[in-house]
Amino acid sequence: MNPPQRRKKIALLIFLLFALAVLAATPFIGMTSISLESIFSPGSSSVESGIFWGIRVPRILIAFFAGAALAVSGMAFQAMFRNPLATPFTLGVSSGASLGAALYVRSGVVFSVLGISGISCSAFLGSMLAILLVYGLTQARKGFSTATMLLAGVAVNFFCSSLMLFTQYISDFTHSFRILRWLMGGLEVAGFESVFNMMPFVIIGGAILFFLTQELNLMTVGEDIAVSRGVDVKKIKPLLFFATSLMIGGVVAVCGPIAFVGMMIPHICRLIIGPEHVYLMPATFMFGGAFLTICDTLSRTLIAPAEIPVGVITSLLGAPFFIWLLLSKTSKSNLW
Repeated sequence: MNPPQRRKKIALLIFLLFALAVLAATPFIGMTSISLESIFSPGSSSVESGIFWGIRVPRILIAFFAGAALAVSGMAFQAMFRNPLATPFTLGVSSGASLGAALYVRSGVVFSVLGISGISCSAFLGSMLAILLVYGLTQARKGFSTATMLLAGVAVNFFCSSLMLFTQYISDFTHSFRILRWLMGGLEVAGFESVFNMMPFVIIGGAILFFLTQELNLMTVGEDIAVSRGVDVKKIKPLLFFATSLMIGGVVAVCGPIAFVGMMIPHICRLIIGPEHVYLMPATFMFGGAFLTICDTLSRTLIAPAEIPVGVITSLLGAPFFIWLLLSKTSKSNLW
């Protein structure tokens, strides 16, 4: 094993230990102090045990897997478009999922498919329809260029956002407030139902991305080089879009749209561990999950007993990072 590989594996181990430490510590942090004895003592039925297992543990798991899904989706988009500012919002995936969930809330219909809630299915369908619309606009130009897809994604993003505002405007007070609060992004869940609703989307989408790490490496260098090395770009791109849409749909249905995680985390991990996706993928997954878990812990403790929407926390951290990327002349060369 050469020294660079050894350093990357050591870095991965550090990311793993950091993620495990965050998962182990954050459930005990909150407005109410919880002791280990009240949780793990035999036959314990205390209020603290109910809060820990019924509220905090599911919420921590939701935060971790949502952050991981958003981060690896951003990583995939940045590799596909070779653009340091690419995020799950770039192609309207997040706004499409948000629109699907908002329409579900407005309709008042309640259903489930194979145990998966209707809002999760609606968000996934919204994200897939957004991708199909982007595809249609791209094919109308008789090309599959990155620039055309980015422009089509921006157009779809604004279109879905406009429809969301219209949906909120025609809703009654209860539905309007629910949609507005949900659009801020939050992790106010109780019980493991939301965890089970989101997990299939994250696991399947993440597995697809993990098996395409070599293709992502080649696409980062350039589509022409990827094609010359045997990568079928026209087939790989739709598969990547499907995987990211699957994850974003599952996350948005439960948490609402949470900005900047998919932009910040891949850059930070790439600067630490390098651009090789075999190492970057697990690092981004672990650090993204830990990052959103910490943000959620801050959101529920800074002004307790009230809560700050976690989307507000990530935006406050992400906006300066975005400006730094925008103004930095060396950011792109450092990241690629």
